[in-house]
Amino acid sequence: MRNKVILACTKCNRRNYTSMKNKQSSPDRIEVKKYCKYCNEHTIHRETK
Repeated sequence: MRNKVILACTKCNRRNYTSMKNKQSSPDRIEVKKYCKYCNEHTIHRETK
């Protein structure tokens, strides 16, 4: 089963991206380095609840 998750910027805390995640095999939160259009730079984006 795949669930939709929201990724938020760690610098400005805005929710910029969505992604799909396999909930059963990966209970940990996702961390991805992506571009934030509000900060105008690449920052770490973390999965939110």
